[in-house]
Order: sequence, then structure tokens, then C-alpha cells
Amino acid sequence: MIFRGLLAGVLVLVVGALWARRRYVVITVEGTSMAPTLADGDRVLVRRRRIDRLSRGDVVVLEPPLDPGGRYAPGPAAADGGRWNIKRVAALPGDPVPLGIAAGDGVSRVPSGMLVVLGDNRDSVDSRQRGFFPADRLLGVALRQLGGPAL
Repeated sequence: MIFRGLLAGVLVLVVGALWARRRYVVITVEGTSMAPTLADGDRVLVRRRRIDRLSRGDVVVLEPPLDPGGRYAPGPAAADGGRWNIKRVAALPGDPVPLGIAAGDGVSRVPSGMLVVLGDNRDSVDSRQRGFFPADRLLGVALRQLGGPAL
């Protein structure tokens, strides 16, 4: 009887851990694009989320857009080989394109499936230089800095 209870408890823990790994990721910030909000080396808890669940002002983790040569923008490689950027959402699909964004001639609204993202640091490489970021490359929303405040 005790063995069955122990086995059930272990099973619940394993299922819970697998569920959490599918919904949450911890990333380490590399660089200063989100300074002063986040610093190089900060660890951040990220909840996987789709574009339809985003709000302007959310801090998101996503892959950068490819440059015209088909390469990712410079940035740190993650353990899984992907390249991640952490930025703040400035505009969602259908929103007017904010001033100073590299959107191309005649584009007045953010296209479907795209985001305008900005680093908190004005020297950040973001939508000001790269234009729209593809929302299908979204990992999720940064919830909080581990050992620090909620974002």
C-alpha cells in the first residue's frame, strides 16, 4: 500500500515536471539590449505563448528575422542551437507602424504575423534597424527575472 502511494506520488511529480517544461523555459540574458530592465547574465522565466495572447509592452523572447543573405542577426546561440532575442513588444499585427521603424515604403500597419519589438536600450538591434520580427518565431513572454521583480 505504501509502495503504491509512493509510486503515485512519483508519477504525479514526473507528469508535473514534464508539463512545466513544455510551458516554461529559463533563459539567460546575454547583452545589454534590455538595460536597464535586464542586465547581461540575468536569468528570466519565460512562459511559452502564441501571438494572439500578446499585449503591447510584453517582454518577449523570439528568434530574430533573417537578414537578406538568409542569416540570423548577430546574437547568442541557445543550448538548442537557436538564436534568441529578448525585446519589448511595441506594436502588434494591424497596429500603426511606430515612427522610426524600418518598415519599407508605403507600409503603414504592422502586417499579419509580424511584430514590432524594441530593446529598452536605445542601442539595441531591433525593429528600428531590422524591421518586423516574425511572430511564428516567438518562444514566449518573459514573466520575471529569477531572483528579481516581475516584468
